[in-house]
Amino acid sequence: MKKIAIVGAGSMAEAFISGILENDLFDRKNVWVTNNSNEIRLNNLRDHYGVHGTYDLKALFEGADIVMLAMKPKDAAAAIQSIREHLTEQMLVVSVLAGVSMSTIETLARIPLALVRSMPNTSAAVGKSATAVAVNQRVTSQQIETTKNLFETVGLTSFVKEEQLDAVTGLSGSGPAYIYYLIEAMEKSAVEVGLEKEMASALIVQTLLGAAEMVKKSSKSSAQLRKEVTSPGGTTEAGIRVLEEHGVQQAFISCIKTATAQSKKMGAALSSQLETADQPS
Repeated sequence: MKKIAIVGAGSMAEAFISGILENDLFDRKNVWVTNNSNEIRLNNLRDHYGVHGTYDLKALFEGADIVMLAMKPKDAAAAIQSIREHLTEQMLVVSVLAGVSMSTIETLARIPLALVRSMPNTSAAVGKSATAVAVNQRVTSQQIETTKNLFETVGLTSFVKEEQLDAVTGLSGSGPAYIYYLIEAMEKSAVEVGLEKEMASALIVQTLLGAAEMVKKSSKSSAQLRKEVTSPGGTTEAGIRVLEEHGVQQAFISCIKTATAQSKKMGAALSSQLETADQPS
């Protein structure tokens, strides 16, 4: 790979720039980025990471192997309109635009593209994203390997069918917020039972890290691991009983199903809006 051109300079774009450079996937001189008009932001990325920040679209796309679409989804129509004359069928176009289908991107680009659509989460900022990616039929086996290498710079990567991405959005795309919500509750309870907030926060974080590592490394299911630390008549059993009485597990299931349905609804509306915005007036 020679060059990546990133369209959009927000937090997700920065996460990929950081991951790419830390993992030596591209030389920094071959990482190019642009945005709509925030020159201060573009200069900050250029100065901090030593990459190219430019509004010269010809220079941005010349020789690019990968084009990453990382603008805000609502701005996709205008952004793709502005760059489509520079896109070629040989480029691998990678989208991190939530809710924007591959067919919509091709409609906006007006040429056949080798397309990757992805659903990373905000943990990409620390290299711990759980990312699902889908590819279209024009993506070659070599480009699939390139895609895997790219997304592994920001965390774990799984390949799925495009129609599964809404479920991924409901599960891991929004997932960090569910965990933060749980941490909030644990922090509040820790204060109420007499623990200092800073110490409690450290204990909570380490508890979550330890539990996640146990699930990752153990051959046992999460249900089995839970049962093994739930002694009859003990403190864990007493706590779990309260969670069950309040229907916490079912609430999480309903939460993810609802988020998945909302992702489908928002994606359909956004794709329709973008394609309408691209029609001649």
